[in-house]
Amino acid sequence: MYIPPINKVDDWEEIVGFVAAVRAADLVTVSPTGLPIATLMPMVWEEANPEGPSYGRLIMHMARGNEQWKSITPGTHGLAILHGAQAYISPSNYSNKETDHKVVPTWNYQSVHLSGTVEISEDIELLRKIVTNLTAQHESTRAEPWLAEESDPHYFELQLKGIIAVILHITKVEAKSKISQNKSAQERERIVEDLFNSGILGEDVIASEMQRYL
Repeated sequence: MYIPPINKVDDWEEIVGFVAAVRAADLVTVSPTGLPIATLMPMVWEEANPEGPSYGRLIMHMARGNEQWKSITPGTHGLAILHGAQAYISPSNYSNKETDHKVVPTWNYQSVHLSGTVEISEDIELLRKIVTNLTAQHESTRAEPWLAEESDPHYFELQLKGIIAVILHITKVEAKSKISQNKSAQERERIVEDLFNSGILGEDVIASEMQRYL
């Protein structure tokens, strides 16, 4: 991922927190024929370790009918892309829009890329653990969390047979936050106000992120 120094995120807790908040990743692999394939999957980052060379594992699962897993062989490299909120930034927010006119629009966003090798598994007990843990994580904020154990046992087993475990062994972590760090405080304040008032989905999130650094 292209990351200018001003946009690079190094804070490990911030990176881990971002991944946990996003909750799903596009896993990109390349088939033996050279065709890129991607699938969006809910995930859990296990054993996230800032020291390396291994940075933990991204645990996911996909439908058995998905052709992507069939092209994954031992040693296959994968890239998990995690997207945050995004926003169009208008030149109207810049001080020199009426002076030298050296202004252009831009796009603000936050993103994390996790790279490594991909492992697949059809082990039923591993799949049971993945689904149970993922469910527990997403149900934890509900007043009355639903438990995987509440599902009809026979139905649950049939569903497990319809999925494949996908594990990304992470060897590289890249994090980028492009939120107008190259602009003046006054311009960033105008951008924040503009985004809060836009009414466009997600732009208020970028505004809040910008506000944290003002």
